[in-house]
Order: sequence, then structure tokens, then C-alpha cells
Amino acid sequence: MDKKDIFKTVDHTLLTQGATWEEIKEICDDGAAYQAASVCIPPSYVKRAGQYLGGRLPVCTVIGFPNGYQTTAVKVFETKDAIENGADEIDMVINIGDLKDQNYDKIEEEIREIKEACQGKILKVIIETCLLTEEEKIKMCEIVTRSGADFIKTSTGFSTAGATFEDIALFAKHVGPNVRIKAAGGIKSFEDAEKFIELGASRLGTSRIVKLAKAETPEEGSY
Repeated sequence: MDKKDIFKTVDHTLLTQGATWEEIKEICDDGAAYQAASVCIPPSYVKRAGQYLGGRLPVCTVIGFPNGYQTTAVKVFETKDAIENGADEIDMVINIGDLKDQNYDKIEEEIREIKEACQGKILKVIIETCLLTEEEKIKMCEIVTRSGADFIKTSTGFSTAGATFEDIALFAKHVGPNVRIKAAGGIKSFEDAEKFIELGASRLGTSRIVKLAKAETPEEGSY
């Protein structure tokens, strides 16, 4: 697989608590230079990053991040605020406690409300696979398929583990044709990225792929 094709799947990500504007600008510049799918950044930087990018790259941000236990009303407000600030894509975290309690209708309704607040923008649903049983992962594939969301996503990158090949294969088997798959967390190499794509992921949440490319071509800074 050509590296350019891999870059097109990458949500180039910086979500650390101490991320500075200079670091966000670098993420934006690198994402645009390598023609990534988007740049995924904290909500507080969305408006400024969108103005800085000037349409060079879609801006993605996170909602209910990283734990997902905010109320639905708070998540909907966060989503509306992000869209008003210019976000092109939203990655939301489910309430994992609700899943453990088998409050399936509540989870689906929350996703539906957030999708409506997205005003037609892409919505990805983070289910934090490392905290779930296989049965719970399959149930979330079913819920996300019914909810109208665009993607199911493995991980925040802030819990005990990230994406695995097994989870992407499981998603591919159980999501409906209307749902795409995002692998996030722990993608360390182009070989990893290619394998995730082959298994069914059409987006990758990572900062490492572009960094690896920059290390290979430090003078050019683009591919």
C-alpha cells in the first residue's frame, strides 16, 4: 500500500492536556502537508485552528472526552459549541457505565441526539474497547449501526490500551454497511497502519505515522 493512501486515512492527533498553540499549529501544518484526513485536536483550539488552516484540512475534535460520563445534555452542548466554532468532525465517548448496566436504549438515544447536534457533520463513536467484553463490543456495533453515526472508533488513547487487530476484525464482522471503522491508539508503524486498513479500518487516529514520515524526509517536511 502506498504511504500516500495511508496518510489519507489518518486523523493526525494531539489531545494531550498540556498541548500548546505552537504544537497545535505544527500538527495542523504537518497534517495539511501530508494530506491527512483531518487534524484531531482539543475543543478549545477548534476555532483558532480552523482559522489558521483556512480550509487546508478538516478539523476534528472530541466530545465527552476521555471518560464519557458527562450527561447527555453536556455532550450535546459541547457538540453544538464545537460545530459553531467550525469543527468538521466529532469524536464522542459513550458512557461506559451505561453499557455495563445494559442501558442500551439510553446509549443509542444519546448518540442520536449528538448526531443531530452535528448538523450533518461526521460523528465517530468511541467505545473504549480495552474496557469491554467481546459481547459488549458486539452490542455497541449494533447500537452504532442503528444510531445513524458515521463511525465506530476503538479508543481514546487515554485508557489501558488502544486498537487491536482483533477488535477491528470484530467490528468489520458486526457493523452495518452504513458504519465505517476508526482504529485509534497504539498505531506505531506503517505496517500496523496497513494491517488495520486491510482488516476494515478507513480511519486511523494517530500522531506517529506523520512523525515517522517526517523522520524519513526531515528536509522536505512533506511526502
